[in-house]
Amino acid sequence: MRLLLVEDDNHVAAALSAVLARHGFDVTHARSGEEALQALVPEGAGFGVVLLDLGLPDQDGYEVCSKIRKRTSTPVIMVTARSDVRSRIHGLNLGADDYVVKPYDTGELLARIHAVSRRTVHEDPASGGETALLLGPVRIELPTRQVTVDGLVVQLTRKEFDLLALLAQRPGVVFRREQIISEVWRTSWEGTGRTLEVHVASLRAKLRMPALIETVRGVGYRLVAPAA
Repeated sequence: MRLLLVEDDNHVAAALSAVLARHGFDVTHARSGEEALQALVPEGAGFGVVLLDLGLPDQDGYEVCSKIRKRTSTPVIMVTARSDVRSRIHGLNLGADDYVVKPYDTGELLARIHAVSRRTVHEDPASGGETALLLGPVRIELPTRQVTVDGLVVQLTRKEFDLLALLAQRPGVVFRREQIISEVWRTSWEGTGRTLEVHVASLRAKLRMPALIETVRGVGYRLVAPAA
């Protein structure tokens, strides 16, 4: 897999590139936001994943993420020292697929890279071949992957859509955390749990319906269908 590493520190980039190369990645190193954007022309330039450090010398990392998302659908993993949930949600809202907080374990980073690179669109037999799911004011168009609330389009990332669609196929049914991680991220790695929590928080905020997804303590989540 080709991977674009956006990192301004040459020593960090060299060490990380060596590790990634040993695990079979073809790494291209960009030292600035502008280099990264140029490397992604045209249409993602065949990269499977972008590993984006937020501390860049020429542009804000969040801004770079937003520009990348406008140019390509290539998965983006943010690397940041900011561990607060608000910063993570902001990154996801701009189109990042995942994040890794410094300092990180190399095994964790590799697991997250493999997880976001799995781009399969998930279809559940329980949907019965439906093309749209209606939940009160929420409409989920499965073929176009579009979500609207009261007729207004809500921009979701790929994983946010996959998560919402999974829960919406069985309103009221509790999905175990392990099941959600397996279905949406295609992994059983336990470190994805925190990513799941952030995606749930982001969905609640974007849809402006905090009660739509209910946390079932110690088990998982379920979607509570709103009144029409």
